[in-house]
Amino acid sequence: MDKQSVYHLNLTAIKNFFCSGLSLFFLAFALVGFCLSAPAYSKDEPIKIGLMCALTGPFASEGQDMRNVVQILADELNKKGGINGQKVEIIVEDDAGDPRSAALAAQRLSTKGVSAVIGTYGSAVTEASQNIYDESEIVQIATGSTAIRLTEKNLPLFFRTCPRDDDQGAVAAKVLKNKGYKKVAILHDNSSFAKGLAESAKPEIEKAGIEIVFYDAITPGERDYTTMLTKLKSIDPDAIFFTGYYNEAGTMLRQMMEMKWKVPFIGGDGANNTDLVKIAGKDAAKGYAFLSPPMPQDLDSQDAKEFISAYKAKYNALPSSIWSVLAGDAFKVIVEGIKAKGTNSKELAAYLHNELKNYQGLTGPISFSEKGDRIGDFYRLYEVNADGVFILQPPL
Repeated sequence: MDKQSVYHLNLTAIKNFFCSGLSLFFLAFALVGFCLSAPAYSKDEPIKIGLMCALTGPFASEGQDMRNVVQILADELNKKGGINGQKVEIIVEDDAGDPRSAALAAQRLSTKGVSAVIGTYGSAVTEASQNIYDESEIVQIATGSTAIRLTEKNLPLFFRTCPRDDDQGAVAAKVLKNKGYKKVAILHDNSSFAKGLAESAKPEIEKAGIEIVFYDAITPGERDYTTMLTKLKSIDPDAIFFTGYYNEAGTMLRQMMEMKWKVPFIGGDGANNTDLVKIAGKDAAKGYAFLSPPMPQDLDSQDAKEFISAYKAKYNALPSSIWSVLAGDAFKVIVEGIKAKGTNSKELAAYLHNELKNYQGLTGPISFSEKGDRIGDFYRLYEVNADGVFILQPPL
């Protein structure tokens, strides 16, 4: 064999080796990508679903109810054989209702082999976790996070079972107009959720012909809001529309009664927790109205009634708000998706976007838009009666 033949033979061998090496590299890379987007479970292993919620901090009652709701549904599913013969395990991480804690909770969950994550409550808290789950290729379904911008980012793996603030802003304007108010004060707390709702409601209220005589923010977590309330009282609005959370709403209602100032006080859906009555007291809370998706006791499907009955039998109480039940709906649609498509995150997300249509959840039919928003009219008006009970009002 001459030198040129040897040269060509060696060159061919090098090329073959190099190409086979590249092929192995890309195959390994593809397999790594697949593993990231689809946790591998043997039939003997449970399918893991993450739950990120506040078990401590200011929203602990919401998070504890979320955990209870999801665990009941998981236990019921496992008694029936699980998902295609595999049991389900709920992996819970406490986000403490705080953005920094949420980022850490999301990082922990993203290393635990979960197929999808439910949560959380609070738009700022959810926002702190979004990119972490997206970069980890994990489907996330938020349950109490209504800020508009969460879905305007067009993250392909992000969904929510709750409505958006712009839906609520239009309903708020309708309620205020129907009640005949001419001058309204808008108060928020600078959180992603409350500020976003205030900003979306403001033009809708003005469009309804109502004058906004005050627009400002309180600082959440304070114990005394009398300075702000005194300022508001001097302006003499026909009503106050507060877009923040139940802790602060309850505190302000109590302090307004102490000031002997009675003015209609209407809240957004962040102020719909029964703890509000405990904070304010029944006398101060009486007449308080708020917008909300249907409360747990007002869900009318047979499936929902049976679930609420099971929840009450186990915990001797109803879920304190609708947000925890929306966590149950997130669990149910995740299960439906895994049954149909398996645990690959991209296939699961595509199913939720394109194939899940009018799925009957605990809170009603569920479909998602291309942005991941829940589709449909969802808001109702509630008022607190003399016994501190939330009473559904006639249709808007």
